[in-house]
Amino acid sequence: MKKISTSFYDILGISTATICLVHCLIFPLLTILPLGLSHNPFIDLLFASIGLFAILKIIKKSALLVSSILVVSMALIWISVLADLFFEIHLDLIYFGGIGMVIGHLINYRLHKKQNH
Repeated sequence: MKKISTSFYDILGISTATICLVHCLIFPLLTILPLGLSHNPFIDLLFASIGLFAILKIIKKSALLVSSILVVSMALIWISVLADLFFEIHLDLIYFGGIGMVIGHLINYRLHKKQNH
């Protein structure tokens, strides 16, 4: 069986974090339109769970800077998601966490690519 590399998890993390960030930025604008859309915090929970899975696989083998960025970003996302889920409070921390996740995964992907070539 082929071992899945860290770059796969970086690509998973980059794409998930980017989709999550776009969702968080665009969806509030769509709720203004009379389309019958409402916010579902379980979608945020799904994105946060996928992101947590990806960073748990990555932080074991990544540099301290990358691990720090990813852990802090994930903490911001989870605080925001759980505040929305339990207290129905929307925190803007999720935006900073999403941006941090994309940056952390991009840095790790580039470092990983540089080491293998």
